Amino acid sequence: MRALLVVNPAATTTSARRRDVLIHALASEMKLEAVTTEYRGHARDLGRQAAESDDIDLVVALGGDGTVNEVVNGLLHAGPNPDGLPRLAVVPGGSTNVFARALGLPNDSVEATGALLDALREGSERTVGMGIAEGTPGTEDEAVPARWFTFCAGLGFDAGVVGRVEQQREQGKKSTHALYLRQVARQFLQEPNRRHGTITLERPGEEPLTDLVLSIICNTSPWTYLGNRPVYAAPKASFDTGLDVVGLSRMSTLTAARYSTQLLTSSPERGVHGKHAVTLHDLDQFTLHSKVPLPLQMDGDHLGLRTSVTFTGVRRALRVIV
Repeated sequence: MRALLVVNPAATTTSARRRDVLIHALASEMKLEAVTTEYRGHARDLGRQAAESDDIDLVVALGGDGTVNEVVNGLLHAGPNPDGLPRLAVVPGGSTNVFARALGLPNDSVEATGALLDALREGSERTVGMGIAEGTPGTEDEAVPARWFTFCAGLGFDAGVVGRVEQQREQGKKSTHALYLRQVARQFLQEPNRRHGTITLERPGEEPLTDLVLSIICNTSPWTYLGNRPVYAAPKASFDTGLDVVGLSRMSTLTAARYSTQLLTSSPERGVHGKHAVTLHDLDQFTLHSKVPLPLQMDGDHLGLRTSVTFTGVRRALRVIV
């Protein structure tokens, strides 16, 4: 088997020595080319080159969710073709690694490499669905290029939190769960639209849902992790179905406290629920419009401000070794 290993040298939980050990272990089982990313978007470019090559059977992403997202966008640049694209494998190296853990992989990179090698020997793989978001035709965002996401996206509050975390990291702060929680509190206190929602959700054949103050799109469950604790915003979300949406129509101090507690105590059987909560399961396509520009995030990557985004759930988008 010929494999391309895409290595993010800035991955937060893998040292240079550990990466060398992992590369050696993988190279013992396959013909491996390891490439270290050098700029933002490099992993996407490498994924695209692999998709266009006839010589690559497998692409392994060694890094966090951002690295995986870039590789996936490269592999799927021409659209999904699970039987005609290199297979994807993931070795978690970030701080949270939602996609890898949602696939059932260990969060430790060495243990995950061992599981990956076992899966390769056994021929174990699965086909997973992905989400894609693009600027809505006929709006000021229609020229925004489409982008794939593996586990989640968000327009509004949670994307604002992601943007704040990225700013802190650019200033040298480490990506920790405490950092995220501090930015959640700051975003809540400074959120200008939490009392009067600006988001409308439209889907074919249904009445619009208006005045949402928060919108989270899930492609799998859990939505994220706090340390080892999984957080289930949309417990029914799955790589085998369309997209799930969680929205809130109110975010006062009381309701924010209630729904935050629900998230922290969520389980595979119960996520966010209540009078001001909107939960939609297995959607193929929908559009989020906002009266004002709001931040957009995908797989934990802040993508700037948007006023209208169309989301599509694509079943059987990619084959993954697991």
